[in-house]
Amino acid sequence: MLAQMTRAMDRDLADLAKRLAGRLILELSRTGRARHRGVGRLVVAKADESSGDIDVDASLDGLVSARAERRPPAVEDLAVQRWQKPDTAICLLVDRSGSMSGARLASAALAAAVCAWRAPAHFSVLAFGDRVIEIKNLASSKHTETVVADVLGLRGHGTTDVALALRAAQKQFQASNARRRITILLSDAEVTAGGDPVPAAKALDELVVIAPADEPRFARDLVASAGGRLAEVDGPMSVLDALRSVVQ
Repeated sequence: MLAQMTRAMDRDLADLAKRLAGRLILELSRTGRARHRGVGRLVVAKADESSGDIDVDASLDGLVSARAERRPPAVEDLAVQRWQKPDTAICLLVDRSGSMSGARLASAALAAAVCAWRAPAHFSVLAFGDRVIEIKNLASSKHTETVVADVLGLRGHGTTDVALALRAAQKQFQASNARRRITILLSDAEVTAGGDPVPAAKALDELVVIAPADEPRFARDLVASAGGRLAEVDGPMSVLDALRSVVQ
């Protein structure tokens, strides 16, 4: 209801609904464990298993043992610090073609909030119809509250070029060194513009399609042809549940 009210003619009412919906959506999304922030994190590893800068504190026990045994420290006595790649990068593709009803807006905003919670500094949100709108790119530090508000401000427009959206997701990942790269397509995947999306889908590391349960045929065809996983949902809360299982 709040998402639908963001389209009210009364701008004060619409702005209030957007703020309240944003708060509720952020609260609902914050379950489970948040990922580490930043493009990576420092970890300590054995020097004989990894390269990096010597961590004197972590190597102290090995150095003391070597001294007590009157021998030079061996590589296995030492520990190093190194940067670990981020676990996961996520690109969320929101289909904004056709009508953006309250339920569709709420679903899209919840999806964006969940992605932000699971990969806070390594997620992107793109809206697409006959062109792609970059709500947040993978490298930007845009606040989650702003991302959710921008998604709630989307209006339906244009035809559906799924291939264009999938290629845009691939471009987002070009600068990423994450070990896992997930593209989440929030759409019924019916193509009404552009070319065949299957080649673009096959080029992605990991594709998840979240489609409405009352019109899943095109999404099923895409997943069957290109690989990936499909979740059929019937409302914002089922979208939330599906995303929680996908981005563990």
